[in-house]
Parts: sequence; C-alpha cells; structure tokens
Amino acid sequence: MGRGEGAGPLHAFFVRIRARRGHQVAAVALARKLTVLRWHLLTKEQDYLWARPALVARKTRDMELRAGLPQKKGNRRGPAYAYNVKELREREADLARQAERSYEQFVARWKTQPPRTPPGPQDSARGSQ
Repeated sequence: MGRGEGAGPLHAFFVRIRARRGHQVAAVALARKLTVLRWHLLTKEQDYLWARPALVARKTRDMELRAGLPQKKGNRRGPAYAYNVKELREREADLARQAERSYEQFVARWKTQPPRTPPGPQDSARGSQ
C-alpha cells in the first residue's frame, strides 16, 4: 500500500498519469501530490478525507510498539482491533474503491486542451514592425 497500489483517488490519479506519461512520471507526480497533500493537512490541521480508520489505527499501534510503548495486556480490545474484523476491512476497502471510481468519473468529464506554446523570438519581432 501507499505507492499508488491501494484503491482510492490517489490510485486513480496514478493510473491516469501512468497511462498518459509513463510509470516514472506518474511516480514523481504522485510523490509531489502526496507532499502537497501532507503539507495542506499539516498546516490546516485536518485529517485525510479518504483515510481508512481501521487501517490507520493498526498502523498507528504498530508504530507505537516499535517506538517502545508498552504492550497493552488484558481483555480490552484496542483501537486497532477493528482491522482484524474482515467485514469492516472489506467495507473500508469498498469505500476506497468507490472514491476511486468517483475520481475517475470526475476526471473523465474534463475536456482536454492543446498545450500552450510560449511566443518565440519570431513572434516578438513581428509585433514590433
């Protein structure tokens, strides 16, 4: 996950760019998009709209354990337990796939425009005569 492999709007973006410009350009474009997205989320102190809560809880707990936080023993289920429930994981994955389809439909309605060409030296010379 995370490199444009999972379902969601970022995966749809990666696939769209890869089809037009190739894998390397798509990887760089996705990296830039992720960087800008993270900057906006941090500066505006918001959560990512398409995050999968159970997956986020599982990854957060894994990081806590690697950082040295104590394991929680006992009969209480932690926040990452939801990731063990297959139905919940599948429901979150379905939501991500739905978001990907919505993004693809949104992009499909865009109208492509020819690239703009900057005025060359001949164009500026003609304008002064």
